[in-house]
This record gives sequence, structure tokens and C-alpha cells, in this order.
Amino acid sequence: MEVKTKYLQLPFHFDEQKLKNDLEIIFNGKWSPMLYKHNYEGGWKSVALYAPDGNPENIFAYNDSRNELKPTPSLRDCHYLQEVIGSFKAPILSARLLRLSVGSIIKPHKDFKMGYEDNNFRIHIPITTNDQVSFVLDNEKLSLLPGQCWYINANFTHSVSNFGKEDRVHLVIDLERNSWSDELFFSLVPIETLTNCNNQMSSEMTENLIAQFKKSGVEIPEHEGKD
Repeated sequence: MEVKTKYLQLPFHFDEQKLKNDLEIIFNGKWSPMLYKHNYEGGWKSVALYAPDGNPENIFAYNDSRNELKPTPSLRDCHYLQEVIGSFKAPILSARLLRLSVGSIIKPHKDFKMGYEDNNFRIHIPITTNDQVSFVLDNEKLSLLPGQCWYINANFTHSVSNFGKEDRVHLVIDLERNSWSDELFFSLVPIETLTNCNNQMSSEMTENLIAQFKKSGVEIPEHEGKD
């Protein structure tokens, strides 16, 4: 079954000014250029907030290291960012600030197994942006505003351009799917729109999961008459 949910605005809203206050602590520090330079033009840089052994030089989204994931020095004095990251009760795979400079573009591309159907998920929390930023996911332009919280299925083709007068900075957190995230996501949209039942769950497993949620009092949305 085809995955149909490409993005979700999650029911969290974070304090825009507190986010910006913490960004100011980091803003003039060292930002590392993103590694895949064929994917962008201009300035696209990152600051690692969680990384193996807290290594600030490690900005990879996919960490094969067996070293423990720890906060980096950049996060030490950013108490609100710590609070925001701690809001998600799922194992952290990476947490970074991503900064797209004025006049820069991220070319259309897909990420590798970065959707809920892959048992992990990517969260975007805008901190600074402007009305000349264009974020396009599978040919649909999204409006992501400061303090909002979005799940983005990065398996779909996406691109970003910033032709405004202010750098665009997002807090981007990659997390491992777990029972907490299942309860959250499946309360917002039907299970089968998020997961590929052919390679993730049998119909029996899905029915058991629904039964468990109903038993615990979690409401699962109905989806009559939809493919």
C-alpha cells in the first residue's frame, strides 16, 4: 500500500522568541557546511546539537557509530532548545540546526529511508524564516512558520530556496519510531497512510495495534470510503 501522508503539522507550538534567544547564543559560532555540495548552491550549514560522543564536528543525520549520542557543547547554554528536544519522547537519532543563507537553494532531492514507514521520522521546527522562503515537498509548497512543529517525510522529493533578506534556520530532529510516536501520529491520521503495510506490518499486526490503542483509550480516526 502506498504511503500517502507526506507531512503533518504536529500539535506542538514552541515559543518563537525563546527559540531565537537560544539561536543568538549559537549564531556567531562555527557552522559546518553541509557535505553533499552537489545538492545545494550558496550557503547551507549546520550546527550539531546531538551527536555520537557529543562531537560537534559530526553533522551526519545517519550515525553508524556505536558511540553514545550525547549533547554537543553548542547545546550546553541553550536551555530552551534542550526543553524543546526533550518534548519528544522517542529515541534521538540526530538533532541539528540547519541554516540556509540568503540567496541560497537546496536542489530537489530525496533522503534515504527518512519516513515514518522506515521506523524513524524527521521533525522540522522553524526558528527564523521569511515570506521569500519556498519549501516544496513532492510539488506542494508548504508554509512552515516559526514555532510550529512539522513531520516531513524526506523520502519524497523536496527542495528549498531562500530569496528573502534573512537566513532561514530550522531545528531538525531525527527520531526513532516508538509507541509514543505511534500514539501521536495514529491519532492524527489513519495508520495505513503513514506506513507501508507490505514491508512494515501485516494486516494482523495493524489490527492488533488498533485494538491496543482502543483499549488504552486512544481514538483512531475513521477513514470510510478512502483508498
